[in-house]
Amino acid sequence: MLKNKGTLTRLLEYAKPYRAYLILSFLFSVIFAAANLYTPIIIGDGVDLIVSAGNVDFESLKFVLFRFIAVILIMGVSQWLMGLCTNKVTYNTIKDIRFDVFCKLERVPIKYIDQNPHGDLLSRIINDAEQIQDGLLLGFSQLFSGIVTILATIGFMLKINFYITLVVVLLTPISLFVASFIAKSTYNMHKIQSKTRGELSGFVEEMITSQKVVKAFAYEQKAQERFDEINERLKKCGLAATFFSSTVNPSTRFVNGLVYTATGIAGALFAIAGRISVGQLSAFLTYANQYTKPFNEISGVIAELQSSFACAKRVFDTIDEKEEEKDPDNAITLNGENGKNQKTVNGNVEFKNVCFSYSKDTSLIENLNLKATKGQKIAIVGPTGSGKTTLINLLMRFYDVDSGQILVSDIPVKEIKKKSLRSSFGMVLQDTFLKSGTIRENIAFGKKDATMEEIIEAAKSAYAHSFIKRLPKGYDTVVCDEDENISVGEKQLIQIARVMLTKPKMLILDEATSSIDTITEIKIQKAFEKMMEGKTAFIAAHRLSTIKEADIILVMDKGKIIEQGSHEELLKKGGFYKKLYESQFETY
Repeated sequence: MLKNKGTLTRLLEYAKPYRAYLILSFLFSVIFAAANLYTPIIIGDGVDLIVSAGNVDFESLKFVLFRFIAVILIMGVSQWLMGLCTNKVTYNTIKDIRFDVFCKLERVPIKYIDQNPHGDLLSRIINDAEQIQDGLLLGFSQLFSGIVTILATIGFMLKINFYITLVVVLLTPISLFVASFIAKSTYNMHKIQSKTRGELSGFVEEMITSQKVVKAFAYEQKAQERFDEINERLKKCGLAATFFSSTVNPSTRFVNGLVYTATGIAGALFAIAGRISVGQLSAFLTYANQYTKPFNEISGVIAELQSSFACAKRVFDTIDEKEEEKDPDNAITLNGENGKNQKTVNGNVEFKNVCFSYSKDTSLIENLNLKATKGQKIAIVGPTGSGKTTLINLLMRFYDVDSGQILVSDIPVKEIKKKSLRSSFGMVLQDTFLKSGTIRENIAFGKKDATMEEIIEAAKSAYAHSFIKRLPKGYDTVVCDEDENISVGEKQLIQIARVMLTKPKMLILDEATSSIDTITEIKIQKAFEKMMEGKTAFIAAHRLSTIKEADIILVMDKGKIIEQGSHEELLKKGGFYKKLYESQFETY
């Protein structure tokens, strides 16, 4: 347990706002334990009233019976109220932990999201948090009542006989030693189990979201084999963790049996010597049994807590992850106005000697220089992996440059508030994203206060209005990212409408029309041209026919700009761009 002291402390910190319920739970556990421990005294009194056949004090037994019923009622009510308070603490604590993990995932750098399997991150928020919850429920409910019962039982036993109590207390550390020894092994196994469970969740999420590709390439058998391999490892570490956990209870029960036997022998000797009555011996044996029972429960709680601590460690690792670099105190806001810490967006964008790589071992962009002025359309072309999307990631500060400088509106991007910088750009990506909700909510994703008229106007500009009206509920049709009733092209049109609604100062189009038919694409291009009038636009494209009208075409290869100029100029040069262009329009 000491190994997990830091984790336990943090869990208790999360429970701190609900300490009133913790205190109440503790008080009700005291009442429950006191009532529970008073019953052997009542039973002992009843036994002493039954002296022999024909010599029973029935009048006194009636009073004993009433006392017994009253105590049972008190036990039931106090246990119920203790459960309510415990549940309140536990579920609120887990709610706060889940909230903090989710908020942290929104504040960490994109790099962290990219480098961790999404299924594993989901597992931390859902499965690991659920495991913590189970541990806390068991811990708060049984730990409180167990500790109170142990202490109170010692008090009641001392009242009856000091020497027999001493026998019980001296044998107790054996049980604690056994539980502690097994718990150390249990934690390591639960840690491996939690990690493997996250790996399995990540693999399942990956296979489900890519099911069409899996089937298209007949990968089902290999996927099953990979799943079976991870599942087998999860089974083995799960069995090992369960085995170690399950040995705690029988081991402590064996030790507790020894304690009960020693108590019975010592009590019988004192009863024969006339030092205690038969009723007191009966009560003492009951107390000895009740005294050892919480040790069994606590040992079970400790085993469960090992799993919870292992899961909590993974959750807290995410919460402790380094956040995205914060904006400086004097960061500038790009909002179209001049003033203190505010700047008008003028559309100028410049890259100065920019160097960047995702991995230290592999260089990507080296000494990149680029300048774009207001109203220019900058097209970026090149083979896969040349750095087109990376350029956009750097411009939006999803990643920060290793060296060099990027300026937007003549201001270094590190001096601009990230939210302000990103909201200055309208970005349409190749990968579509629709949140679970209505089409109207999806279009208004970047402008929550948009009116219905504005939403419809944006949809018309994106040529999405006609297909939206054909849907069962029009703009109130509920969709999600996995919705198969809407084509990828239609999802992309909704994305374009989303950007058109925000009327951004600058545009980033990363294969924005890749999933749209040619006729609609031509219409969209015209809509983009209208929206881009007087605005700086960056267009990353594979289809070179879409960027012929760009003011400057940047040809990238291996992170470097190897050619630049207009479409006609680049064709005349007869270099890399010409080969790229001819490869797309070559006739056979």
